Amino acid sequence: MSNPSRYLIPQGFKFGATKAGLKKSGRTDFALIVADAPASAAAAFTSNRVIAAPLKIDMEHLRATGGLVRVVAINAGNANCAAGQAGLDAARATCMGAAKTFGCEPEEVFPSSTGIIGVPLPAEKLIAALPDLAARLGSDSDHFQEVAQAILTTDKVEKTAFIDFTFVDESGAQTSVRIAGLCKGSGMIHPQLVPHATMLVYILTDAAIEPAMLSNYLSDAIDVSFNRISVDGDTSTNDTVLMLASGASGVDLGKQHCEPFAEGVKYICKSLARQVVADGEGVTHVVELQISGAANDADALRVATSIAQSPLVKTAWAGSDPNWGRLVAAIGYSGAEIDPEKIDIWFGDQPVCRDGGRAPEFDEAAAHDYLKQPEFSIRIQLNQGAGTCEFLTTDLTQEYVHINADYST
Repeated sequence: MSNPSRYLIPQGFKFGATKAGLKKSGRTDFALIVADAPASAAAAFTSNRVIAAPLKIDMEHLRATGGLVRVVAINAGNANCAAGQAGLDAARATCMGAAKTFGCEPEEVFPSSTGIIGVPLPAEKLIAALPDLAARLGSDSDHFQEVAQAILTTDKVEKTAFIDFTFVDESGAQTSVRIAGLCKGSGMIHPQLVPHATMLVYILTDAAIEPAMLSNYLSDAIDVSFNRISVDGDTSTNDTVLMLASGASGVDLGKQHCEPFAEGVKYICKSLARQVVADGEGVTHVVELQISGAANDADALRVATSIAQSPLVKTAWAGSDPNWGRLVAAIGYSGAEIDPEKIDIWFGDQPVCRDGGRAPEFDEAAAHDYLKQPEFSIRIQLNQGAGTCEFLTTDLTQEYVHINADYST
């Protein structure tokens, strides 16, 4: 069984961050994750049809190498999106610089960017920072945390997760396998990832796994984590989840499904997804939506997404207002198969709606007090079938408006 483990860094990787001069704050803004040898890779990217330049390069590079990555180069403070050919040239130049620094092929470099859209990326600043940064890389938890800190934009805190499990081979020998993750994400969070932050997520393991099998593990974990969260309903142009397997532990998981490893990857992804939601821009409430009784799982997701994207619902949560009628309205326009007279809703254990109408025992004052909690759950039973969905979302506050009203100025 997997166990949460604080700061157990997978073997086979080095980390570091520096100030390249992209952030107006003057904080660290350029980070590297460097594998000791080319690592197996699997990735998922945004479904937004406006795609940032580094993502296009990443897709090209993964195809060219058959799913191998040596260097991950991440900058914050500039999304390198909507910059035309200049954006692609900047991403390629960064890859060339990293390849020269670490003695690998440019196609083995995986660039990532986060920050403001539509501003040219000064790749020369990143390239100039590479030699000094390369000399200061390390494999301990402090270096790992440097990367987690450097990639933040409007985030208030870094987001990390760790787990390990004991792998027992056919001879009975036991070896520890580590999985660690770090990510950034606070606003523009409604990931719709497809296998091929802004939310940027990097998951590392020291097990040996072929890229195709690694992709299966990652896809399964994404479906129950990052594709089940929303802060503001906006899908970023730069959303990326990358998983690397170094093989440095000596454990080869082969081509057979390893359940402890699969559960470990899901644990990391769910932990990071919850941390992203909790650190959402201006967030004062984290809300867990528990949808059941839908005609199918897809309908359950439609209902959850409709509620999570409703400004009326989210502003009611900001004021701890138990206005369950807004939930019913969002369910109604979700596109899911429903019978309005069969909808039941609970705030936690408190019934508020039964058979589509106000529950006789609904206590408005008690419901208001319940919604004052920083985290609460809302259960919705549609009584249409066996479809279910668990979804994490947030309220929408005045602070969110302030942050995004003058983000670029």
